[in-house]
Amino acid sequence: MSKAAELAALIGSQTALSNRNLIINGAMQVAQRGTSNTGVTSGGYLNVDKFKYTLSSSGTFTISQSSIAPEGFATSIGIECTTADASPNYLFIETPLEGQDLQTLKKGTSNAESVTFSFYVRSSKTGTYQLTVRDSDNSRQIGATYTINAANTWERKIITFPGDTTGTLDNDNAKSMEMEWWLASGSTYNSGAVPTAWEAQANGDRAAGLTVNIGASTSDNFYITGIQMEVGEQATPFEHRSFADELARCQRYYQKSYNYSVAPGTNTQDGATYTVTQATASYPSAGHTHFKVEMRAAPTITSYDYGGTSGKMNAGGSAVTPVIQDPAQRGFGNYVSNTSVGVNSSVSIHYEANAEL
Repeated sequence: MSKAAELAALIGSQTALSNRNLIINGAMQVAQRGTSNTGVTSGGYLNVDKFKYTLSSSGTFTISQSSIAPEGFATSIGIECTTADASPNYLFIETPLEGQDLQTLKKGTSNAESVTFSFYVRSSKTGTYQLTVRDSDNSRQIGATYTINAANTWERKIITFPGDTTGTLDNDNAKSMEMEWWLASGSTYNSGAVPTAWEAQANGDRAAGLTVNIGASTSDNFYITGIQMEVGEQATPFEHRSFADELARCQRYYQKSYNYSVAPGTNTQDGATYTVTQATASYPSAGHTHFKVEMRAAPTITSYDYGGTSGKMNAGGSAVTPVIQDPAQRGFGNYVSNTSVGVNSSVSIHYEANAEL
């Protein structure tokens, strides 16, 4: 797209020039948990922040924040098959969004807005893929197919979905929508028809248009980046945000005490929170940790000592089992119930805080 065409698209979209993109970390810049996972056979949040890998009985994969990326981008999500499975159950990439961030869609009203997705994809396997959008609040869904035409070549895809006049989205911090990029599916998820109009959720339609199986061969791979979701029927150029901006957005859902490039569970003191308290005999070695960014909800805390052992912390020079107290959106308390540690001891703790949707 020429610069003149880009400007025309921005003007024609009649939307704000900044904060257009409703997707967090769409350029795959932030990966707080690490950059690569090997031998993956089950899903979860593994590396690239805000993107969850959902798979079951579909092969074994290396999933990473990859440096294979189209011009103008530095990173992507990379999925590479290492053990094949010709009869998959399911494999897809998903990202969920809070309801309070989606009120601009006017969903469930007579003025419900269309929404346009654009993204860059590359795969060793040509064929038809499916993107499905699911409304978690009202158990509704819509989907569309797209085609990868040339193997191992970056292609930009644009998909517009009509607004849904049924089912308003909750204005809260819970999950209201999730987007699914399907890569492999068994009959449970592809036995129906592509939901080209909004409909009640039906598993058989979620991957009904998928004709490929990423995982049928150890030569299979798939890459995606530059994901944008914006109100309206016009796809505009990708909204690049600074790394610092994306990191702060991601830390609302997950953060750690370790330095950015250090994986949780590493043997290091760097980044641990440290407190010296006037403790009592009942609660010797107490401390409090303040989060870097206020989190979406009270998180689940996993503690580590300096050596990287989970479920531990350091107090009075020893690795001990902490009591995590009152985790909240701004921080958490911790203390040691073992009085043998002694009063007025130094307290230090590494942590992961997880408030993912």
